[in-house]
Amino acid sequence: QAKEILRMRDMLNVMLSEDTGQPVSRIQKDTDRDFVLDAKEAQDYGIIDEVITTARDPQSSSAAVA
Repeated sequence: QAKEILRMRDMLNVMLSEDTGQPVSRIQKDTDRDFVLDAKEAQDYGIIDEVITTARDPQSSSAAVA
């Protein structure tokens, strides 16, 4: 069971590396412990595509229920 967990972790690290452009060694180091990023840092790291800085108006949402 421990080997399976390590194998899954390695697979996730490779996938994160491919998605973010970060080297696997950095992903391994960063995911070994708590790793907190603010929105801009997450964007620079490659975890997110963009930072949305304005909130949507809930009144104009098509999902809003009257």
